[in-house]
Amino acid sequence: MGWKHNSEHETVEGFSLDLADPESKRAMEVDGPSHYLQDASTGDYVENGATRLKSRLLRSFGWKVAHVAFFEWDDASESDRRQLLVKKLACIGVDDAQGGDREPAAPESSGAVLPPTPEEEKPPLPDSTPLPSSETVATTL
Repeated sequence: MGWKHNSEHETVEGFSLDLADPESKRAMEVDGPSHYLQDASTGDYVENGATRLKSRLLRSFGWKVAHVAFFEWDDASESDRRQLLVKKLACIGVDDAQGGDREPAAPESSGAVLPPTPEEEKPPLPDSTPLPSSETVATTL
């Protein structure tokens, strides 16, 4: 994809980011099940408080962060994963064709930049969910 980034970057504020370009303050987080709570009655996923706080604080420090949730990644084919990453990166202003910067696209209802809302439909959590690692996502980039 051509997006220039560091893996496991620590910001000057002390936050760890899975994939980040510190110069442009753009990052991608790979969020596994530990970042979510599941509503017992609906099965919907909601970001937990710690993840929401980290997202809000990073935005307040000028970071644009895209989130790849495990439930978006797990059942996607390789081509669908690439499209997902292109879409997420576009939301934070990373152009797929050249890896360059551009104005961020308006976030869609997938929670690409902002935490997902409880109203978004999410699949139930399987008993043994394989997690995407930041290395897996990084090699796709």
